Amino acid sequence: METAQQTPAPGTLSWKLSSHPITLLTFLFFRISSLLVYLFGLRLFTSNFVLIFIITILLLATDFYYLKNIAGRRLVGLRWWNEVDTATGDSRWVFESADPETREINATDKRFFWLALYAQPVLWILLAIVALASLEFIWLTLVVIALILTITNTLAFSRCDKFSQATGFASSAVYSSGLARNLAGGMVSSWFRR
Repeated sequence: METAQQTPAPGTLSWKLSSHPITLLTFLFFRISSLLVYLFGLRLFTSNFVLIFIITILLLATDFYYLKNIAGRRLVGLRWWNEVDTATGDSRWVFESADPETREINATDKRFFWLALYAQPVLWILLAIVALASLEFIWLTLVVIALILTITNTLAFSRCDKFSQATGFASSAVYSSGLARNLAGGMVSSWFRR
C-alpha cells in the first residue's frame, strides 16, 4: 500500500511551500535566535551577563540587516533605507517595492514574513515587562535595544507596504480599526515625516 503524501494548501504556514526556503529559514533563524539566547543563555549555558549581552546584540544586528536588505526584498518584494543629503544633512526615508505585475509574492512567504515581523516586537515588549517586574534593570537595557531595532524594521516595512500596496496584510492588520489606524498612523507619520 502506498501512502499519499499530503501537501499543505498554498498560503499555509509550511516552509516547504516557500518560493525562497533558504531565505525564509535564515530569516526565521535570526528572528528566533536572539530571543532564545536572551531567554535561555544565562540560565543554561553561562552566568556571564556580558557574553549573553554581546551575543544577543550581534544576533539582533544580523537580524536587522538580513531582514532589511535580504528577506524583505526576497520574501515580500519590499525594501527601505534612509538617505542623508550631504549638503543639508536632511534625512529622507526611501521605500521600494517590487512591481506587482512582474513579480508574484508567494502567500506562504508573505504570511511567515508579516507574522514574524509583528510577533517579535510583541515578545520583546513582554520581556521588557518581565524585566521591569523582576527589577532586573540591567537586562532592560538589552531589551530596549532589541525593541528599537525590531520596531524600526516593523514600522518601516509597514510604511513601505502601505505605500506600495504590494500586500494588504500589513495595512489591514495595522490600520483596520479606527483606534489602531489613528495610533499607528500618527506614530509612523511622526517617525517618517522627513
